[in-house]
Amino acid sequence: MNRSPIAIAAVALALAAGSAAAEPLKIRAGWVNTPATMSPLLFQKRDILKHYGKAYVVEPVKFAGSTAVLAALRAGEIEIGAVSYSNVGDGIVRQGIQDLRIVADGNQGGVDGYASVDFYVRNDSDIRAIADLKGRVLATNGFGGAADFGLRVMLHRNGLQDKRDVTIIASPFPTLGKLLLDGKVALVSLPAPFSYDPAVKAGARKLFSVQDGLGPTQQLVTTAMRGFLETNRPALHDFFEDYVTAMRWFTAPANRDAAIGILAKVSNLPEARFASWAFTRDDFYRDPSARPNVVALRANLATLQETGFLPVALDPAPYLDLSFIEEAARRLK
Repeated sequence: MNRSPIAIAAVALALAAGSAAAEPLKIRAGWVNTPATMSPLLFQKRDILKHYGKAYVVEPVKFAGSTAVLAALRAGEIEIGAVSYSNVGDGIVRQGIQDLRIVADGNQGGVDGYASVDFYVRNDSDIRAIADLKGRVLATNGFGGAADFGLRVMLHRNGLQDKRDVTIIASPFPTLGKLLLDGKVALVSLPAPFSYDPAVKAGARKLFSVQDGLGPTQQLVTTAMRGFLETNRPALHDFFEDYVTAMRWFTAPANRDAAIGILAKVSNLPEARFASWAFTRDDFYRDPSARPNVVALRANLATLQETGFLPVALDPAPYLDLSFIEEAARRLK
């Protein structure tokens, strides 16, 4: 039976549409360092993931700091990303990113005895208190991030201000330890794994931590834009089911040795660099069900206003969409 060119074209278009519909959703996930951000790790354990390669695939995209992650989210260059609470406040209040949504935990510091971001000076430094930082050059990994704001809060509460009393510069986390030990800066922010570098441990000491100024901190939250969430809800339910499955696996003490093996492989570092602290209380806290600490988040956002960094204390409630992790919890009962 002969078919008209129009009929043949219609069949071809239908086949192409069916093929496109069958393609898994590609999710580009922004991150800065791991295990502080878990996204490069969670999707390595494919044998426990029900939906990977069917409903979705993940491409981790590395950035120097969470301020850049937020900018990439806004520009549509990534679909999901871990950003600091201070980026959330600045992004919504100052930049007007009203469609930003908090969908899951990132990590928490100073919670129930878990680690916080620490700030280091050299062992031979004469700096013994925050007041001694006056006139010095200080470094964080990126302006506007959790470490950067933690530093600025501590300075503010001790009467010091950037550009007036101190100079704050930004440099990627992997460079900060060397900047400190080479005497180019007087203080640096160093979360794990950078604080566990043998050279840092031998040549530097902690002066204070973010926890000292802010208490329990919702350091990073997992975020996405509202349009992406609404357009791709079925695939994202599958994604977050796997996300929570993997988070529970990585945070289970019984799986720690295997988890460190994956972390070492992804980080291209020996397992010995992680063995003493990763996935213990010497590491940041991660909620096994990926639920953010909303009480801490609200308090952290209020601090932005209290210390003059934002004109208002942002209420996070309108920007929370926890429906995905709640559906994941329901599926995984």
